[in-house]
This record gives sequence, structure tokens and C-alpha cells, in this order.
Amino acid sequence: MEIAIPIFSRFTALDAIGPYEILQRLPSSTVRFVGHRVGPIRTENGMLAVMADAAFHDVDAPDVLVVPGGIGTRALLDDTVILDWIRTAHRTTRYTTSVCTGSLLLAAAGLLDGVEATTHWAVYDLLEKLGARPVSQRIVEQGKIITAAGVSAGIDMALRLAECLTDSTTARAVQLMVEYDPQPPFDSGARSKASEAVLARVAELAKSKD
Repeated sequence: MEIAIPIFSRFTALDAIGPYEILQRLPSSTVRFVGHRVGPIRTENGMLAVMADAAFHDVDAPDVLVVPGGIGTRALLDDTVILDWIRTAHRTTRYTTSVCTGSLLLAAAGLLDGVEATTHWAVYDLLEKLGARPVSQRIVEQGKIITAAGVSAGIDMALRLAECLTDSTTARAVQLMVEYDPQPPFDSGARSKASEAVLARVAELAKSKD
């Protein structure tokens, strides 16, 4: 079972690495990072690089597609190379998935027209402009398309995907292997739970990383 994770300049590390840690533990699975070119691709802060070991044209029919997000997605909304690759791969995938703003690329490729989908809460408007119907759920399943909300939601999505690809026991076993038992020190992980002060600090932090 071939699982392809496209990476690109300024992608969010956890969007890709979270699902990778889950899916690479499935039996008979091969996870490949693919890009416009073979070689290291820098994440959004430029401090971390992940190796793309294949180019898009080398992996044209993966069984599973996991599209991460990141600020770098904005520059790809008109990139015919990655969008054509997503469309081609989707024709034969068992599952086509996204994490965070990776759903913007699915939408730009025309896969989410009129379809309910999720993404990071800060870009619901953009997702809607691209033809999808944004919903504030952590994971949204529409046939073989599964979209996940922001960043950390990719781990949840990958566990659900693991269940779809294998069975509940295997997915639970993988969850235990990575000891995924979230107990965050704060209850501020959703916009609806955040104070005005926290939202203002989010804006400050985001601006500092532009």
C-alpha cells in the first residue's frame, strides 16, 4: 500500500509528520514524501527540512494521498503541476485526505466543489471561495475524501484513516504504540474556547512568522 505525502516550500511540519508517524506503522505500507523535485524541502519557518524522495511524476497512482497544509499552500493555488498531480492521483486513490490548509489544495484542484470540508479555522472564508462548504468539525468524511482541521487534527485523521485501511484493533494498537493520549494543560485548542486575549496573541504570533 503506497501512501504519498506531497511536501512543498513552507509546509507545516506536523501536518505531514503527524500522519506519517501513524501511517508508516501500518502493515504492508510504504509512506513516501513527494515534491516538485527530489531533495530537502523547508518547512514554513525555514528551520526544518524534510526529504522528498520522489518527484510528483514518479508517484502517479498512490493508494492514499495525504496533503498537508502550511502558509506555502497559498502560492500553490494556481500551480498546475501539483494540482494536476492531485487530480490524477485522486482518480485511483482509496482515500484522498488533507490536513489543515491542505484542503485548500484539494479545493483548488476541484475535488471539493459543493462538498463539506474542514481546514484551519482562520481560512474558512478562503476554503469557501474555492468552492467547498466549510464546517467546524475536526474531521470530515465525504466518501473517500477525508479532511482534517488545523495541524494537530492530522493525527486524529490518520488514526481514523488507519481504521479504514485496516481495522479498529490495528488503529488502536498504533495509537498505543505512539502513546497518543492527549491531556493538554490548557483548554484553548478551538476558536470557540479561546479568549479575546488569546485570539489577539494568535494574530501577533502569526504576523511575526510572515
